[in-house]
Amino acid sequence: MANILVLEDQKEIREFIVINIKRQNHTVFKAGTGEEALDIVRKEAIDVAVLDIMLPGINGLEVCKEIRRSNKYMGIIMLTAKGLESDQEEGFLSGADDYIIKPFSPKELVLRIDAILRRVDMLKNDTDARYKKGAFEIDYDSRMLTKNGQEVELTQIEFSIISFLTKNEGKSISREEMLDEVWGENFYGSFKIVDVNIRRIRKKIEDDASNPKYIKTIWGYGYRWSVED
Repeated sequence: MANILVLEDQKEIREFIVINIKRQNHTVFKAGTGEEALDIVRKEAIDVAVLDIMLPGINGLEVCKEIRRSNKYMGIIMLTAKGLESDQEEGFLSGADDYIIKPFSPKELVLRIDAILRRVDMLKNDTDARYKKGAFEIDYDSRMLTKNGQEVELTQIEFSIISFLTKNEGKSISREEMLDEVWGENFYGSFKIVDVNIRRIRKKIEDDASNPKYIKTIWGYGYRWSVED
């Protein structure tokens, strides 16, 4: 049982989403505006936020960014009627974990919420010691990455990717493997989400994100973590 926030300005759609989430025995908090959603986030321990992008006033992307400023680990799913890759990328760069295009089936949404909750639980229970090499140190238990002694702020998705790469150091990881490990085998999205999150991580950890040293691209396949002592 988890606490789920649903931000949707259209009452009929909001109630449709809420009913289907409640069937999974989750507690649901409802918001019709970005302001209401942020107020709920400040007061309640939300596990996953389902945010509509197109809203009057503070839109879903702005709500997502605001949540990420204070909470690295809350799961965030964006809802939108837009299907352009640029819109999806904007959502991921704002800190979202997943993206669903309207119209969608309630089963799809529930599966994606469950996948995020499993990932959060996995991270909480991952006590597989520490990684220390070169400029980097990772505490898998506290989910903290430092570079040259300075903490690098990562979302739960970003930390899941770093964790998977570092635990398979030197091995080339395919985009498909990354999707299955981080987003779950039931994920409906494309490999694009992997590439977007890798770019986001590179901006945070690489000395030069355009010429990465640590997360190597294996063209036409995936990525490999490589750090010299």
